[in-house]
Amino acid sequence: MEKTEVSSLAKINFGLEVAGLRPDGYHELRTLFQTISLGDRLIFRPGQEDKILLTGDLKDITWDENNLIYQAAINLKQEARAKPGVEIEVQKIIPPGRGLAGGSSNAAMTLLVLNRFWGLNLPSDRLFELAASIGADVPFFLYGGLCFGTGRGEILKPLSDLLAGWLVIVVPDFALSTRLIFKEFDAVAPSLTSRDKESKINQFLERPDRSLFCQFKNDLELAAFKIYPELAEIKQEMARSGAELSMMTGSGSAIYGFFEDKLRAEKAADKFIARYGHYKVVLAETVGRELYREMLLTGA
Repeated sequence: MEKTEVSSLAKINFGLEVAGLRPDGYHELRTLFQTISLGDRLIFRPGQEDKILLTGDLKDITWDENNLIYQAAINLKQEARAKPGVEIEVQKIIPPGRGLAGGSSNAAMTLLVLNRFWGLNLPSDRLFELAASIGADVPFFLYGGLCFGTGRGEILKPLSDLLAGWLVIVVPDFALSTRLIFKEFDAVAPSLTSRDKESKINQFLERPDRSLFCQFKNDLELAAFKIYPELAEIKQEMARSGAELSMMTGSGSAIYGFFEDKLRAEKAADKFIARYGHYKVVLAETVGRELYREMLLTGA
């Protein structure tokens, strides 16, 4: 076993539709996941027998058994006959609670790396089962690229990389609670659940047309914007800056603008840095599945 380093990329959602409340209490979702170039760095080293040591450089995150990385390692460890130890170091770039799914990505990378690191060679279907048991967004990062997600987001259909481009992401200095956002959504928008015939995502899957892409919405914005009106202002400013699509990602507070042209994205990023200097502004690009898999193999 040798030291292994991997990138752990963030995601955005190209639209998020709430299709109703499920019998289990969760919400039925439709979404398009997309990996982007913003990422953490995970470093794996052989550790003491039967010990999992997790450390990270961000004090806002608990680096203990409650962390999704630790849960992924424990779940995979139970599949191992031996009792291997591992030390996992996280160089954190993706801010938590902003809808970018850094924790879920970290957990997925842990499953993939330790499956090789410990010589388990578990089949992909078992890895997906373990990923889904950790969190709804975790299975997506075993695919990467562009995926259609249903259920709680864990039922996935990989798609061709249709939506390549650049992203300007404004990351506020506050996180949003997923539980709070869905609770607020149920209170303020019970009649806005998306029916199949109204779904822009379903229409786009049937006919991938840019005019439909520009009509994507995040149903959770209504709840989030009620709590934090400034997020609506950022979204509107992103649209005025020429973004083909502007949206809150997932249930978090980050707002992105999608640009096909890199130069226009760079100009918009400069504008947002000047106006929202108290927040983090990130320029990133979409990462397709082929490049994503290459990065996993090479540790780039």
